[in-house]
Amino acid sequence: MDERHRTAYGPGPAVPYLTVRPLEGCRGVRAAGEIGLATHMIWERALEQAVREGEAVYYLELSEVTFVDVAGAGALAAAAGRLGDGRRLVVRRPPPTLRRVLETFWPDLSTIEVSVS
Repeated sequence: MDERHRTAYGPGPAVPYLTVRPLEGCRGVRAAGEIGLATHMIWERALEQAVREGEAVYYLELSEVTFVDVAGAGALAAAAGRLGDGRRLVVRRPPPTLRRVLETFWPDLSTIEVSVS
C-alpha cells in the first residue's frame, strides 16, 4: 500500500522523516522515523551531540525508528569510535537490522551497548 500525504503541490509520496528529541530522566535522545539518505544530516547532528556531551553513558532510544541504512549504522559506529575512555552509547530497542549490521561489521566495538528491553 502506497502511503501518500499532501504536499504544497498536492498529493505525493510520503517523505522520509526523522525526529530527534531529548530523553526524559537521562542523557540522550529519542529518535523516530527513518535513518537514510534523506535524514542523514539529522542523525549525524544527534550523534555529534552525543560525542560532544562528554557523558559516561549516553542513551539513543530507537524503538520508534523503522529503518537504518548501512551509512547510518556506520555513522553510529564512527561516533562510538570517537568516544573517550570509559564512555559508551547505549542503543535501546533498535530495529533488528541495525543490531545485525553492528554485530556483523563492528562486533568488537565496546563503546556501543545494544539493549533490546
